[in-house]
Amino acid sequence: MDKRLESYKNTGKGNELTAEFWDERWKSGQIGWDIGYASPPLVTYMDQYVNKNAAILIPGCGNAYEAEYLSQKGFSNITLLDISKAAVNRLKDKFSNIDGVTIICNDFFDFSGQFDLILEQTFFCAQIIERREAYVQKVATLLKEGGKLVGVLFGVDFGPSGPPFGGDRAEYQKLFEPYFQIKTMEPCYNSIKPRSGAELFIILEKKP
Repeated sequence: MDKRLESYKNTGKGNELTAEFWDERWKSGQIGWDIGYASPPLVTYMDQYVNKNAAILIPGCGNAYEAEYLSQKGFSNITLLDISKAAVNRLKDKFSNIDGVTIICNDFFDFSGQFDLILEQTFFCAQIIERREAYVQKVATLLKEGGKLVGVLFGVDFGPSGPPFGGDRAEYQKLFEPYFQIKTMEPCYNSIKPRSGAELFIILEKKP
């Protein structure tokens, strides 16, 4: 495990990443992926995103700092999705007086909808390796024609005992190319300091 990410390490037993697993992480405060503010790479991207009415999905949203930021910037159609009831209960309190944000407790793979943009921030890396292709297919299903998946992926290998589960650019290209045009997949220049040099920034557009 990269020492920059030790606090994210799975301290439970095995890779049974169920709703109960994530609930326990939230209840016990073992949320090392939570940086306490909106991810700088996503902030930079969304600062130049023009369509404030775009349908935006943030899966595995956790504390949803990005949604707070987007709401402040005038975005009006944000859906937050998390499998953990503990996380969702926090979100309902946080966003109780904010319009334009829908909060859903559900498994990503059972969820349905149509979105212009899906923001990826420490959700892909929480999926066991065997579910990655299903993740890619599901994202493609949830996106409208020409929709985009934008965010960060870990560009280092953490081994099989995550989360987080990492990888490299060649692996990700092979995984995403059947469904997406890879507009950008490059080292992230504005990662937070603990993840500097460990992330790839992606802009992937759904193929026709």
